[in-house]
Amino acid sequence: MNSHSQGCYLGVLGGMGPMAGAAFALRLAALTPAAVDQQHIPTLLRNDPRIPDRSSAHMAGGESPLPYMVEGVRFLEQSGAQLIAIPCNTAHLWYEQIAAATRLPVLHIIQAVIDDLRRLGLPRGRIGLMGTAATLKLGLYQQRLQAQGYDCVVPDEDEVERYCMESIRAVKANRLEDAYAPAAECIVRLRARGADAVVLGCTELPLAVPHALRPSLGVTLTDSIDALALAAIGHYQADRERERIAA
Repeated sequence: MNSHSQGCYLGVLGGMGPMAGAAFALRLAALTPAAVDQQHIPTLLRNDPRIPDRSSAHMAGGESPLPYMVEGVRFLEQSGAQLIAIPCNTAHLWYEQIAAATRLPVLHIIQAVIDDLRRLGLPRGRIGLMGTAATLKLGLYQQRLQAQGYDCVVPDEDEVERYCMESIRAVKANRLEDAYAPAAECIVRLRARGADAVVLGCTELPLAVPHALRPSLGVTLTDSIDALALAAIGHYQADRERERIAA
């Protein structure tokens, strides 16, 4: 039995929400350049919806999700994972604590989005942000984007509630047909304020805005699910290449 038969390569801490975790696994497979099953990435998805709500913890004094997330990451580590991905933007408010609790590298979803902006031909510019109230209020994207040369266009609090959160709640309630209109309205408003691209900065939002409808919105979109999947694929390919050279 060779080493590739042991454990898995990618451990995914999902469930935040469960549809986003499942969508990440689907997009990971869809974006992987593979001709046969065996060229895909061995992945273990822990899709655990029992993790307390991340926004409520930060904004309303709710129960901290950190112990649950740390327990999930340690489960993935013990299951043989070599890399961790967390398809939830708001969870990255606890990124440093999660990363400190494991010996494994943990991908950072905001950095993955910035790398995707560069891949899309936007090394700088005005970036419209969509996400949960907590993600936007606490500057999770703004800090990293500004540090790397971007300007941010952020919805006001009323727009976050009426458009971003309305869309996110619809996805979490499995009402995908109700999620598109508010998300699209926010994208249109950000574009009108001069955004060169818009970040779907909550992993429910890519489900609200289907790929087939995106070109009609008239602005470049970067999708935090796809960006994280591409980061995982890049990491996997680099590790395989190092193994090939070492052999």
